[in-house]
Amino acid sequence: MAQGKITSLDVARLAGVSQSAVSRVFTKGASASPATAAKVKKAALELGYRPNPIARAMITGKSRIIGLLVAYLDNQFYPIALERLSAALQERGYHILVFMAKNSTDGIEEIVQELLDYQVDGIIAASVSVNGALAERCADAGIPVVLFNRGQDGSGLSTITSANVEGGRKVADFLVAGGHRRIAHIAGWSGSSTGRDRQRGLTEGLAAHGLEPTHIIDGMYNRDTAAGAARQLMALPDPPHAIFVGNDHMAFAVMDVIRSDMGLSIPGDVSIVGYDDVPLAAWAAYDLTTVRQPVNRMVEATVETLLGEIDSADRPGQKTAIEGPLILRGSARKPIGSMP
Repeated sequence: MAQGKITSLDVARLAGVSQSAVSRVFTKGASASPATAAKVKKAALELGYRPNPIARAMITGKSRIIGLLVAYLDNQFYPIALERLSAALQERGYHILVFMAKNSTDGIEEIVQELLDYQVDGIIAASVSVNGALAERCADAGIPVVLFNRGQDGSGLSTITSANVEGGRKVADFLVAGGHRRIAHIAGWSGSSTGRDRQRGLTEGLAAHGLEPTHIIDGMYNRDTAAGAARQLMALPDPPHAIFVGNDHMAFAVMDVIRSDMGLSIPGDVSIVGYDDVPLAAWAAYDLTTVRQPVNRMVEATVETLLGEIDSADRPGQKTAIEGPLILRGSARKPIGSMP
């Protein structure tokens, strides 16, 4: 029998089981007894059978593929999140199809159409904005969309983020407790919910202490832009005592400029706090105090939400914000009596 002609029916006949039993054995998460699985795998090995996912998708109407839209991978947070999303979905019998997307309506619309053409079962948009019209197109096609690390007002889509507002408040309380009064903010991109929410948390947190940020500069989640903002702030006649930077990716650039280009001390001359807690933050070269994004819990919530919406098409969108801790390291002056 030619290998290309071997089907699940051939395996079922040799193993002495039903064709549906063969399907269950080769479907991750499906139920099959150990004895049945052993017979089916033995028959498949003898015949040289390999499951055909394309054929299965045509029969079941499910591709078992999840489309992932991501805007950029420069920030260490996203390769980590991508790896863990892929692993978590593979555990559930799914695979990821990755597309790089710019935050422009035309570019995202074209990629969404490609994902629809691939007949993905669902879409995860990581820090990519999906407008109402695109969300409606996906809904009409029966494909749920979950936003990861980004919110989108009015979209009706499920969103999974860290508790960004609360994170900004934690930074404000920490810096004030450390004796800082002139506190500046190099914010994330103002066009993103994450950037706006972290800024809002800082502003509201400082207001509770009778303070306000001395300066707020949009760092655009870009290293060069953040570096320029740091030069601008530290060249002021009254430079800030502390700078809260909207993510670690920008904070590293800020620290490099302040120490290497300007010859200033961190935290002697200025304290720096970031947001994400990527692995590089713990390196001795940076030792960055930062708010940790609970990536494992965010990934788990994203996968559970998306698969729940795949199973129940009428499930309403939900907003999930997961709180993460402030990780104290050496880049910011600590309050008296705090952990070393």
